[in-house]
Amino acid sequence: MALEFRHLRYFLVLAEELHYGRAAQRLAISQPPLSVNIQQLEAVVGARLFDRDSKGVRLTPAGSAFRASARALLDGAEDACALAREVQAGEVGRLRLGFVGSTLFHGLADWLREFQARYPRVEVVVVELNSQDQIEALMHEELDLGLVHTSRLPPALAHRPLYSEPFMCCLPAAHVLAAHERQVALAELRDEPFILFSRKGSPDYHARIVEACRQQGFYPRLQHEGRHWLSVVSLVAQGMGVSIVPASFRQAGVQGAVFKPIAETLAPSEMFAAWRGDQPSALREQFLALAPAQALVRAGPP
Repeated sequence: MALEFRHLRYFLVLAEELHYGRAAQRLAISQPPLSVNIQQLEAVVGARLFDRDSKGVRLTPAGSAFRASARALLDGAEDACALAREVQAGEVGRLRLGFVGSTLFHGLADWLREFQARYPRVEVVVVELNSQDQIEALMHEELDLGLVHTSRLPPALAHRPLYSEPFMCCLPAAHVLAAHERQVALAELRDEPFILFSRKGSPDYHARIVEACRQQGFYPRLQHEGRHWLSVVSLVAQGMGVSIVPASFRQAGVQGAVFKPIAETLAPSEMFAAWRGDQPSALREQFLALAPAQALVRAGPP
């Protein structure tokens, strides 16, 4: 016969009451089942835990020694059950979150603060990665949730739209077009060196910008590639070329970079939450439920 938690509960109540009748009443059972369970426990332990005679019930030395361990075992089991319930409810655990830099300008910091305030026992680990690196990390179960710039995802990944924003032309401050109070036509950039987001880091974005230029009769002359949008903007600010970037990077405060509306209508830059569809997670759903208001609407033109 194996030791069961029922045996421990019965033992501890009897050890407190030292009276079979009162112990049975507390346990809401009759005395015979209590006596049987105590006998079973003594058989499993291999020692007599109680002495019972005309004077009453007493713990034996073995019973006294067993009492503290029995309490620890039962408390540990109850703690384990409580922890499992809290994890299932999303109140405890660890959330590994990937993000692209533009989310910092759409309330990511406030989003994280509100989530941590509501769920202080959840550890949130955040890491900045481009969209492709996040997709690979999600597929290898190295992230629980990713904030990515594409909905072109492997079938194993589910996704949800968060927000969209327009693209803008990013120019060095010394560029002749930077001083003009008007929109910039893509054709005006025909002869400019371009700095684009890495094809490997975000093939979707890279292809969309190239296609937008192609529709205006030219292919961008690629000078440099960056794995993060902020590095693209920084290279532009240093006069290394021009680029087309999400409008939110106006807020990055990179000196030397000027942002201009684009005359043509381009498909917007979009942000999606992505995760493995075969892994339900209360933590993930609770985090997404607190998405900032600006992440739930389509951003208007700059």
